[in-house]
Amino acid sequence: MAEEPRKKDFWDKIAIVLHPLGGLLTAFAVAFVGMKGSQLLERRQSVDTNARLYSELMSRREEAESSLRKDMFVSIIASFLEPKGDDLSAKVLNLELLAYNFHDSLNLKPLFLEMQRRLRKSADPERGDYLQRINRVAREINAKQLFALEGHGKSFRRSVDFEELAAAGAGGIALEPETVTVRRQTTEVGLRVLKVDLEQQQLTVRMKVTAPDGREEVPESRASFTVGFYDFPVIDNTRLPSGTRCAVTLANFSPVAADITAVCFPGE
Repeated sequence: MAEEPRKKDFWDKIAIVLHPLGGLLTAFAVAFVGMKGSQLLERRQSVDTNARLYSELMSRREEAESSLRKDMFVSIIASFLEPKGDDLSAKVLNLELLAYNFHDSLNLKPLFLEMQRRLRKSADPERGDYLQRINRVAREINAKQLFALEGHGKSFRRSVDFEELAAAGAGGIALEPETVTVRRQTTEVGLRVLKVDLEQQQLTVRMKVTAPDGREEVPESRASFTVGFYDFPVIDNTRLPSGTRCAVTLANFSPVAADITAVCFPGE
């Protein structure tokens, strides 16, 4: 006797309806994932392309700036080497351009001293203004470099009385020492002013760096040098055995006294 076919219940009907719908949903999900994956890939490629273009643009910009700085440097230096160049105004302007653009990579003291010598020998009625200009440039650069170094190290200031210095004789006068800590390295920096050159506005200074309280972990260092407005601390400094560097700059100068600033900073 044949079995009667089983009547389809509610769930069987639901399965019949959902079966084609499941395939449709699967196809939709695959298409959606493919579309999102394609968009993500395009976005990644766009980001990579933009980053590559930015890198190329920055590289070309740096090359252009380097080329411009090179051409500027060659042109300015050539003007100083001309044997018959007597245009003081142009030379002062070139020195200003050179100082403002290359003060952190060149020792410009010889050029400043040579320009000072030429101006003092010149009969140009504006030589006083030219001297003020180069001195102002030197002070601005000194202040800019000192500010940058103070962000990484420690500085202190001292004053020198010329009457007291003259009374002290050849031994000079010792200024109050300062204990300085740079990168966990503590040293005591002492300065002794030996003589003053009023015409050149320079001081002869002897610096002594020792470990505080007589400890021996820091080797003793001594150095003697002249300090004027044309000595820039980033270039003209003394390297200590501990790796620290110290520089002394001239902050102010008058016929009766001078102010100096010493800064110690990491060697790198």
